[in-house]
Amino acid sequence: MSLMKISAFRSPKKSELYLFVPQEKGLDGLPDELLVMFGEPTHVIDFELTPDKKLARENAETVMQSIESKGYFMQMPPTEMEKMGHMTPPPERLDNIF
Repeated sequence: MSLMKISAFRSPKKSELYLFVPQEKGLDGLPDELLVMFGEPTHVIDFELTPDKKLARENAETVMQSIESKGYFMQMPPTEMEKMGHMTPPPERLDNIF
């Protein structure tokens, strides 16, 4: 599990929902139920994945293990709490706004 060539697809049904699959297999062999739930996939990018590669929201080893065992990895959209974690804090004093 040292290097995988991956294709990433975006879902039209939900913002920030992505599907990672082995590049050589593509979407062939994925469960029909998965594709119905995901919607018509839009190809985003092909890339090489190694266990130490830094991904935006997922651990590379977790992605690789899922692809090896299930044939795909689905990256879910961030929860509202995760989104709030990236917000800038409010100013210390609010009396200087006006």
